[in-house]
Amino acid sequence: MEAYKQEFIEFMIESDVLKFGEFTLKSGRISPFFMNAGAYVTGDQLHRLGLYYAQAINAQFGLDFDVVFGPAYKGIPLAVITTMALHELYGKEARYCSNRKEAKDHGDTGILLGSSLADGDRVVMVEDVTTSGKSIEETYPLLRAQADVEVVGLMVSLNRMEVGKGGEKLALDEVSERYGFPTAAIVTMKDVVELLWNRPMKVGGAVGDVHDESTEERVVIDDAIKAALDEYYAKYGVH
Repeated sequence: MEAYKQEFIEFMIESDVLKFGEFTLKSGRISPFFMNAGAYVTGDQLHRLGLYYAQAINAQFGLDFDVVFGPAYKGIPLAVITTMALHELYGKEARYCSNRKEAKDHGDTGILLGSSLADGDRVVMVEDVTTSGKSIEETYPLLRAQADVEVVGLMVSLNRMEVGKGGEKLALDEVSERYGFPTAAIVTMKDVVELLWNRPMKVGGAVGDVHDESTEERVVIDDAIKAALDEYYAKYGVH
């Protein structure tokens, strides 16, 4: 496993972004893990997150693109920090672009935030996580409606490794086949389990919680959680 991937997994745990237990997802599934990218709130966390996205994009897609696009709302800060990190790490001058949920009819009008899009622009899309691919169904047509752009790829932070709506392939693979561009993640749940099973990790207290800003070291994927993960993927993984 590449060093940046291992560091990113540790970073998710330390930031209390990736949690293990029992969680009811929007889909109704009972999941033994949950990722909340909204828990990245400090300047240091956002800076580091952008660096991980930039490294993964460079490793998976290279640097031959013009725009980093993040769908509203969580994708907006992701596009900004990734664009900054690409410049910091590689001297890559990309433009950031996001969409509004509703078009603005005064001042800075239109549906887009940040850069406009032009015919021939090569675009990398960034999201936190893709479970069903629903957000791409909304944003890809929006992108194509603005200009004749080419999507170089979609990068998410974590591949949950669950089947998509078709019930046979991973959601990210379904997106790739449907729209014709590659998809990738900084890490997969397979990477996470491989690194964390029965390994003590530093787990941070909630940022800004005046009662507990300390960290503790404990095992986050013990044998019980591993068994729950195996059971979950027996139901919702690819077989």
